Amino acid sequence: MTRIHTPASIDAAPEASRSLLAAVGKQLGSVPNLFRMVSNSPAALEGYLGLSGALAKGSLPAATRERIALAIAEANGCEYCLSAHTYLGKHVAKLSDAEIAANRSGASEDAAADAAVRFARQVLDQRGRVGDAEVQAVREAGYTDGQIVEIVQHVALNVWTNYVNNVAQTVVDFPVVTLRKVA
Repeated sequence: MTRIHTPASIDAAPEASRSLLAAVGKQLGSVPNLFRMVSNSPAALEGYLGLSGALAKGSLPAATRERIALAIAEANGCEYCLSAHTYLGKHVAKLSDAEIAANRSGASEDAAADAAVRFARQVLDQRGRVGDAEVQAVREAGYTDGQIVEIVQHVALNVWTNYVNNVAQTVVDFPVVTLRKVA
């Protein structure tokens, strides 16, 4: 059971969050529990949607963004995000089961994506205090400075969603994927 109230509908959400939730519903076809739970704070919902929307316009491919999300969700022990991004990875980014398994382990079967996912996990594990060798490795894999910044931003965004879902114990409204380990 969730520890933070999740409004049952858009109309039950705070007034200032309703138009944002309606836009989510229009884009996704439904309003997942994460968005409705975060809508308790219209400012937090606006911030989350703003950063997420801005990063979607970035230069990292959608599949790489999903790979990073899977790696971070598994590492942070967030069943909600792991389930959501497994669904999105399969159905939107068209990732294979083997690729999703590799991503959950902090790797990828694709060489370029592997560098991004490994770097993302290093950023998470080292709390951003990566060394020159880690930055050089992702750069040698073809990532620009701008893309390196985007990878770090994706780590931060996913840490936030992992933490807010872990705190709230948000009810998973995607096909449930069980964590390999509890972080």
